Formats: sequence, C-alpha cells, structure tokens
Amino acid sequence: MLATIAQSPWWTPAVHADRRPILLARNRIETAIRGYLVDQDFLMVDPPGLQRSPGNETHLHAFSTMAIGNDGQAETLYLHTSPEFTMKKLLAAGEQRIASLGHVWRNRERGPLHSPEFTMLEWYRVGEGYEAVMDDCAAMLRLAAAGAGTSVLRYRDRECDPFAEPERLSVVQAFERHAGIDLLASMDADGSTDAAGLAAQMRGRGMGVPDEYTWSYLFSLVLTEKVEPQLGLGRVTILDEYPSAEAALARKSGRDGRVAERFEVYACGVELANGFGELTNADEQRRRFGLEMEEKRRLYDEAYPLDEDFLAALAIMPEASGIAMGFDRVVMLATGAPKIDWVMWAPVVEAGT
Repeated sequence: MLATIAQSPWWTPAVHADRRPILLARNRIETAIRGYLVDQDFLMVDPPGLQRSPGNETHLHAFSTMAIGNDGQAETLYLHTSPEFTMKKLLAAGEQRIASLGHVWRNRERGPLHSPEFTMLEWYRVGEGYEAVMDDCAAMLRLAAAGAGTSVLRYRDRECDPFAEPERLSVVQAFERHAGIDLLASMDADGSTDAAGLAAQMRGRGMGVPDEYTWSYLFSLVLTEKVEPQLGLGRVTILDEYPSAEAALARKSGRDGRVAERFEVYACGVELANGFGELTNADEQRRRFGLEMEEKRRLYDEAYPLDEDFLAALAIMPEASGIAMGFDRVVMLATGAPKIDWVMWAPVVEAGT
C-alpha cells in the first residue's frame, strides 16, 4: 500500500482502492462532527473564499488574484487563509452560534502536515468563555476516533487517547517543563518582550541562536523544536495562555496582561486547533494588525490591506469565543495516515509530479 501510494498518481485505480477506506472514514467523521454541531444549536454558514484582505498575521501567506469589474478595472483579491473575518461580521450582525466547514488557502505551506489548500472547521460561541470551545474540541476528537473505528489517535510512532481527560498546560509551564526556559523573565508587565534575554536563556540551555533574531522568532524556535513534540502524548494537550505578543486576535487575560486567551490543541505532537477568547476592541485590533504587517513587510517585503469592514464590525461584535480546527489533520490522526494528501479526496498536486 505505501509503495503504491508513494509512486503513482492519486487517481489511478490501485491507489484509489488503497486510499478509499481512509476517505470513507473521513466522510463518517465529517457526518459525526456536523451532527454534533447541529445538536449544539450551531448554524452552518458558507463564507466566500475571495476577500479584500486574507488575514493580517505576519507568517500567513495568501494566494492573490485579479478581479476584473464590468468597467474593465482590476482589483487585487485574495483567497482567505481563514473564514474568520467573515464569520465575525456575522456575529456582529446578530448570529449567536455559527460554524463553517470549507476550504482555505495558505501559500508557502507544503509537507506531510501542510497543503496549500485544505479544509478548516471554524466555529464561534457568543457570550461563552473559551473553555466552551475547548470542550467542543475534546468531544470532536472522540467522535473522530469513533468514526474511524479506533480508540487512539496516531501520527507516526506517537499515540494519543482522545477519550482521556485532556491535559491543560500554559505556554509558560510548557516552556519550563520541556525547554527549561522561564518565558516570563523575557516579558515585561505590559507584554513587551526582551529578545536578548530569551536568547541568553536559550544559549544557556545549549540551543542554537541565529545572528539576527526577534523575540517572536526565538519563541517559535523553542516551541517547534522543544515543546510541540512533547505535547499530546498519551492524551490530548490544551496549550493555553499564549504570550500576548503571539496572540494578535485574542483578548488579554484578566489575570495577567502578559498572556492572552489563546490556546492550541495538540495530539501526537501535532497542532490540531487554534482558539481564542476573541478580541472585540477595534482600536486595539487595528494597532496589532499594523504591527503584524510592519513585521511582515520587514521579513517578506509584502503586506496585506486591512479589512475595514471587519474592523467596523468588530466595534459592535459581542463577546465571543472561537476556534479553527484543521479537519484534514484530525482525519489523519484518526486513520493513522502519515501524510495530509492521503486524507484528501483529490489532493493538490505538487509541482513536478
């Protein structure tokens, strides 16, 4: 099976026959999750893929296209990296519980866990804390395992029991436990960061530090190299309270302004979902987006426009919690597939193949 899938196009009969049980499991998992959302009184919505702004986070890269109007004038539009902006406009319009299951696009992303086009499940709860969407995630992972006829999630040689109580771990705790780094020591009371201080701790732990760096880059380096591989082993990990500097769309914690109501869900060392207690301060959101786009321009020599409609809607959006889940990754772990392309009915073909 492995050799056949690796060496032949996805549409050849032998490859399709090998992949078909995985694809049927995908459909069962989707049906189960849709049923859960219906039972929880969510309304399924269908955001458009084309947007004037694809998102304003530094390291998210979009696909662009030219829209030609009836007058012949051209306008740059983007395929969204998430339906978030549209869905929050619907919350501003008065919707209370909404969910979307559809395709999103992210450029510069390709690998066993990444595809330039993939399926995202995103949902929001108005007037509820972000613990509610944590509970949703745990329930959906159990449904995914059941839909695939398994009791464990697997990725390569790692396993995770989705039926066990999830571990809830703060980012600060995770850095201390898995990297021996005191993250708060590199952050001021207002959430500003000290890159040199973090670099010094990393060197003290024998980690390599590049000649040029930012605090954000070093944070990501420790997270990906030391922390993430240790998360979601044996049971699901909810990695909570991200530093405010790494949570552009989340409100700050009422307990400690250095951290924010942002969490990620991990199983088998794989990130599956990214959730927030949503920021609803339009002025603060504009400021954060501006900083993100300044950094994007510095690193990649490009920036995306702000969605002014989104910022206007944010001013009247009610308090809410929301989350985005990589649906294909959930299917991967439930079926034990080693590569994201295996769980897609028709994967995006890589150049040269």
